[in-house]
Amino acid sequence: MLPSVGIVKVLRQSLAEFPIRGLVVDPVMVSTSGDVLAGPSILTVFRYARFFCSNVPRQLMFNAQLFKNPPPERMSVASQNINVLVKGGDLPDSSDAIDIFFDGDTILELRSSRIKTRNTHGTGCTLASCIAAELAKGSSMLQAVKVHASKRLAANAMPRSQKQNTEAAKCFIESALDFSRDIVIGNGPQGPFDPLLRLKRNARNSSGTHGFDPSDLFLYAVTDSRMNKRWGRSITEAVKAAIEGGATIIQLREKNIETLNFLEAAKSCLEICRSHGVPLLINDRIDVALACDADGVHVGQSDMPAHVVRSLLGPEKIIGVSCKTPEQAEQAWIDGANYLGCGGVFPTNTKANNLTIGLDGLKAVCLASKLPVVAIGGIDATNAGSVLEINAPKLKGVAVVSTLFDRECVLTETRNLHSVLMEATSRVR
Repeated sequence: MLPSVGIVKVLRQSLAEFPIRGLVVDPVMVSTSGDVLAGPSILTVFRYARFFCSNVPRQLMFNAQLFKNPPPERMSVASQNINVLVKGGDLPDSSDAIDIFFDGDTILELRSSRIKTRNTHGTGCTLASCIAAELAKGSSMLQAVKVHASKRLAANAMPRSQKQNTEAAKCFIESALDFSRDIVIGNGPQGPFDPLLRLKRNARNSSGTHGFDPSDLFLYAVTDSRMNKRWGRSITEAVKAAIEGGATIIQLREKNIETLNFLEAAKSCLEICRSHGVPLLINDRIDVALACDADGVHVGQSDMPAHVVRSLLGPEKIIGVSCKTPEQAEQAWIDGANYLGCGGVFPTNTKANNLTIGLDGLKAVCLASKLPVVAIGGIDATNAGSVLEINAPKLKGVAVVSTLFDRECVLTETRNLHSVLMEATSRVR
């Protein structure tokens, strides 16, 4: 930010004294709120710049100021052949994020899918820093931009094993925005995005634990030992088959099992989940989750309150909370939960005396929630599409029990459901 003539003079003196190979200028001329932050004095820095990075409001002001300057100054700026990136991420009527790159000869349109989030504060500064870092590594101008403005891959709905293969192709800024979309900080119209969120998640993963990614809720498998026994398979066999079929998160929900047996099963399942990069949660049993170092827990309204669970598990573990109303959703957020399990959406025999809220109730919770939501209750391959098609941004997936585990082949049923969800996701987009 170069708001005054004095600061610009100091910068010019430093650049003259310490020559650099390339200067990336990100002139914070107009704030998000529309306030003018820098005047025409900033133009005098451009003679040192190799790259000029601006959003549309700044570019409009830049054009106006440029043509007010005397002809020699205009010629000085123009003759430098400065590369320009005009960012269109804040265009109000565009469904895509469109950037324009100009290298003095060629104009290129760089288009990517817009990530819907209020957490965009700091993206411009980070983008300019990333471009500078790429230039320092020896990239060409266009390469430096494309690394950070290439089209975002639609990896949210992929199984984690496939998602890891596409991770390197994602641009840094869009990846950080994607991971930051559900952060809730402050009450203003714009929140901060966290470019270190992915790095912090990877740091946790390097120690074997699994950070929370809302897209993990896409196909949420909840186990039931009674069902698996009926089909002659162990919990670990069922979990392995579900993951291989495309389950993106596993919850061990075992109401009729001794603690020691539950712990041993949890340890075995955790080993399978970790080998596939899939998080494992424990239903209700905080003691078992702590003993096996599971990735988190899921609790209901009559279980231990989420704020107490958070105090026991610490800040890094995943906590899910069952809810049926917007009020319960708000309380879960206050208590420090990571996500909501909302239902029953449809009638189900898995849980006795479970109140059905329907698609309207699900949508009401999703619209009110500050947290990502997974739908549960009576969902199967015949109605899962209609669940995702309520088109609520906070709804990230479906959770199922009998649809997978009260069937002869868990692998086949999981694959079928995953295909249905993928198809529904493509229609919603």
